[in-house]
Formats: sequence, C-alpha cells, structure tokens
Amino acid sequence: MAQTLSKELGLASGQIARTIALLDEGNTIPFISRYRKEVTGSLDEVQIQAIADRALALRTLFERKVDVRRLIAAQGKLTTELAANIEAAATLQEVEDLYLPFRPKRKTRASVAREKGLAPLADIILQQLELVGDANALLAEYASPYLSA
Repeated sequence: MAQTLSKELGLASGQIARTIALLDEGNTIPFISRYRKEVTGSLDEVQIQAIADRALALRTLFERKVDVRRLIAAQGKLTTELAANIEAAATLQEVEDLYLPFRPKRKTRASVAREKGLAPLADIILQQLELVGDANALLAEYASPYLSA
C-alpha cells in the first residue's frame, strides 16, 4: 500500500509507511504533524490527511475485492478471468460493476408469485379483459395451492 500511495502522492514510501503506522496506532493528524515530524519526515497536516484518506480508500477497496471474490466463488461462478478483472479494478465502482451480474436479486412479493406460477393470472387481471368462464374456476386453477381454505 505504501508503494501505491508513494506513486499517487509523490512522497517517499518509507514516509508513508511510517505515517500509516502512526495513524494505525490511533494518533491524531495534528499530533503526528506536530510531535512526530522526525518519524514522518516533516509532513504537514494536509499531506498526512491525504495519506490517511487514500489509505482508508485503498483498504476499503481491498476488503471489497476480497468480499466480491468470496461471494462469487460461493456461487461457483468465479473464473480466472473474472478474478483477474476484480484484482485489476482500481475503484470501488469498477468492483461493484463486476459484481452486479452476480448480485442476488431481491425477493419481492411479485418475484415470489412469479416463481409460484401466478404470472398468467396476473396478466389476465392486468389486461382487464372480460372473463370468459367462471372467475372462481380461473382463480382455483392458478391460486388454489396458495390459498388457505
């Protein structure tokens, strides 16, 4: 992570690694910039804040990549190409875009009804056509297994 931040921010990777270590210990940015100048190489508060923000973003990205790989692998759909694409993603949005086709769909009442075979009955109701035959017979044909007597 220090090397990536070094390239992005134009600072020495050693400075960044030591600054991240201080931040991970729970030190505040003002404390680090005022009292740990010898450790950070005299970084100011703005630079330390940039390191903290970007380090958090990179950690979040890494954790999401791990989660997405795990979730897709659990579905048995993780290919080497997909894993490489996830690893190469540079932003959270790219990772989410790769995960989108594999994300489980929400279970709505309508989707449950479709799974149970009630779509033809819904189509008849939505078309508002005049019924040919008995409405109760039509309802019994489609919905009787789901209606409690």
